Amino acid sequence: MISQNPVFIPGPTNMPEAMRRAVDIPTIDHRSPEFGRVLHPALEGVKKVLKTTQAQVFVFPSTGTGGWETAITNTLSPGDKVLAARNGMFSHRWIDMCQRHGLDVTVVQTPWGEGIPADRFEEILTADKGHEIRVVLATHNETATGVRSDIAAVRRALDNAGHPALLLVDGVSSIGSMDFRMDEWGVDVAVTGSQKGFMLPPGLAITAFSPKAMEAVESARLPRTFFDIRDMATGYAKNGYPYTPPVGLINGLNESCKLLLAEGLDNVFARHHRIASGVRAAVDAWGMQLCAQRPELYSETVSAILVPEGFDANLVVSHAMDKYQVAFGTGLGDVAGKVWRIGHLGSLTDAMALLALSVAEMVMVDLGLPVKLGQGVAAAQESYRLSAAPVQKAA
Repeated sequence: MISQNPVFIPGPTNMPEAMRRAVDIPTIDHRSPEFGRVLHPALEGVKKVLKTTQAQVFVFPSTGTGGWETAITNTLSPGDKVLAARNGMFSHRWIDMCQRHGLDVTVVQTPWGEGIPADRFEEILTADKGHEIRVVLATHNETATGVRSDIAAVRRALDNAGHPALLLVDGVSSIGSMDFRMDEWGVDVAVTGSQKGFMLPPGLAITAFSPKAMEAVESARLPRTFFDIRDMATGYAKNGYPYTPPVGLINGLNESCKLLLAEGLDNVFARHHRIASGVRAAVDAWGMQLCAQRPELYSETVSAILVPEGFDANLVVSHAMDKYQVAFGTGLGDVAGKVWRIGHLGSLTDAMALLALSVAEMVMVDLGLPVKLGQGVAAAQESYRLSAAPVQKAA
């Protein structure tokens, strides 16, 4: 039997029924005007979610990883210099991709649980008098550690240094769930995927390029074929793709943007903050700590919870699935076995979060951790009771 319980992993996220219906459509001719009526509203919807009026959006049949590759191959040439902080599994993987593409990466080693050190970036960029660094990479929300970095601070570091490098931002686990201001923050390439804040199945790499990034595309010499945004732009102008598009997913993206914008982006972000605050209240009541080192770093979409030294955090995840059919996230990379993760993003409510916390308590009690049933749930209930969104009463 397929579990009817919601998942509490950092993605893929739970799918609203409207999204499931949106991707389940009959076959259409993707070279006909009918496809354009699906495609172009989806692209415009993404621009509104990203808070950009200037960027061009390109959507590929891929995942966030494909979005990373789209970002670097369309803006860089072999041997170009890149600046990045390694503060989690996903920043590590983007750095690894750059190195495999023959790029020269200056890696700022940063403790996992900390955010991007914008002050250190500013020092490095200021010292780069010849402006050899072409790109700065930034992971907005490090999914492995539950750490949110200040992208506006990274932009200030670039501006204070008077440096022309492009700012490429991984927003895979933030966009659509946490405030993201592409134009205001001076982001040159934003990357996300369909399976997190957009509440769709995996399968879309969603990217947006600023006018400055579009200028860099023409001189970039890294090989690209499938991810060439010039070919994609040519296809869009003809209401099509340079190859067969995932029509159902793109229709789902259109509907997802409608759903997010109908709720109101500020309301979406407030909902995620409220749910995350309840989870954090529970963690505190358990006497545990988050991997994120300080409140200003706390993610609104995923909490990575540290376990006592000598205990294997993977047991929490496996026991929750084996006994209660509830999915939590495992620790990755440097924090594997040290943390387990609750994903609280996408299609989620306060009540659903309470389900996750109640199961987590049962699991930890089963495993002998010093937690009492109801301890964290009560703290989260109080948080939600005091911060619940006002009920809309009928006129």
